[in-house]
Amino acid sequence: MESAKEVNITYETLFEVLKRESDMADLQKLEPNFFSNFVEYINEKMKMMEKEDSIFSYDEKKKVERQIDNAKRMVKELYERREKKIINIALIKSRTKSNIIDTSTLLGGEKKFLEEVENLLNQYRDDVMRNIIEGRSVPYLRPNLPETPKEQGNFEHPGRDFLDNAKKEPEKKEVKLVRFLCPVPKFVGKELEQYGPFSEEDIASLPSEIADLLIAKGRVEEINSN
Repeated sequence: MESAKEVNITYETLFEVLKRESDMADLQKLEPNFFSNFVEYINEKMKMMEKEDSIFSYDEKKKVERQIDNAKRMVKELYERREKKIINIALIKSRTKSNIIDTSTLLGGEKKFLEEVENLLNQYRDDVMRNIIEGRSVPYLRPNLPETPKEQGNFEHPGRDFLDNAKKEPEKKEVKLVRFLCPVPKFVGKELEQYGPFSEEDIASLPSEIADLLIAKGRVEEINSN
């Protein structure tokens, strides 16, 4: 019997896997041992870093170090994209009670995750809807308001606090995940925040405004988000 590995992880194949998962709406098929092979890939790179070899120059070590950082960033992005898709599948299955949805692209652990999320959605939906339909209140759906006029005091509209808090919260910036097509030196953003320096093949999440500028200049390419 052959004991050959089903997939040989490289920096390039890892990027292609992430790009495919990012570009396609459906969950993409991975080799069963993909994440195990990724662990082996990282461990091999770490061993290279630990070598006390004069032939292995400082620049080469820095390059491997960057590859390790980028690979970890890519596999995290891959996992989170797959996680989001699996939760969406669970939501559809829970709402439609359908078993005809294709789940063949899920890995073993992902199938268990899907099942547990679907069961949790079913449980809460059944509990809430059954109580509502039968005329019973659902405790965790009741508004958290004072029960008596005395307790209310100078109570104002319940939406007021929410709006006031929303104004206080800093606006979240939209970001884009990009891959650098060439080296880019350290630069400063509009609010004097520092970015870089970046090497070719580096992966980074940047504010959309900065990412769009670098894309227009041909310095980076976006890893699309669904």
